[in-house]
Formats: sequence, C-alpha cells, structure tokens
Amino acid sequence: MTLTTRERELFLAEPHIGALSVAERPDRAPLTVPIWYQYSPGGELWVRTGPDSRKARAIRAAGRFALMAQRTDPTVRYVSVEGPVTRIEEDSPERSREMAARYLPADKVDGFVEYDRTRLGGHVLIFMRPEHWISADLGGF
Repeated sequence: MTLTTRERELFLAEPHIGALSVAERPDRAPLTVPIWYQYSPGGELWVRTGPDSRKARAIRAAGRFALMAQRTDPTVRYVSVEGPVTRIEEDSPERSREMAARYLPADKVDGFVEYDRTRLGGHVLIFMRPEHWISADLGGF
C-alpha cells in the first residue's frame, strides 16, 4: 500500500489540487486550504499566494507547512509532504504562467494570467523542501 520513493514523487508531480496545512495558532487546528502547487521529482515544492494572505503569514511564522495531494480514480491514492520553508521569492510573470499552464487548458492560460496580473494583486512564491512523506495507494480494496 505504501508507495515507493519514485511512485510518490511522480504522483506529487501530477497536477492535483493540494490541501495546504500550516499551524496558525496553538489553540486551533491547522489552517487547511486548497491550493495549486508545483513540484518536480527530487526538488522543492512551491506555491503562490498573496504576500499578506492568512496562509503566507502563518507559513512565515511557522517556518514550515504540509501539503497533501490525492485522487480517487482509478484507485484511492495520496501523498502528503511536510517540511521547512527554504525561501520566499517575489512572483514573476513566468512563474504565474507556469502554474496556470499546469492546471488550465492551453486556451485558458493567457486569460488567467491577465486576470491574475490585473485583478488578484501581487504574489510571492513559497518554496518547501519535502522532509517527511506519507503515501498510500488503496488499489487492492
């Protein structure tokens, strides 16, 4: 049921919607929100968010976060990673386009990038080094 290192890295590299979790306050459960992410096997995982968003503030304070990606078809499979923030960078048009192209049909990318640039405000890129992994494929059930 547990995935090999190669299987889990390849799965995480697919364009799933991630569930980002970060400790925000000691008296509350972690903040958990859906998010687009980017990952290449063996590398860092990164997300884009507003520089003053609730999740960005929580990630800066905690210095680490977790992200879980899952699917239900053809089998139930998930990968969860957790690790330290390695850096936070200003966003760029190239990174915005890269993320949009990962999740949207090719004919929708330009429109989204324009909307993102003119309506959503600035973003930062938050990079995380996956340190702890949990994964499973429940294909046998």
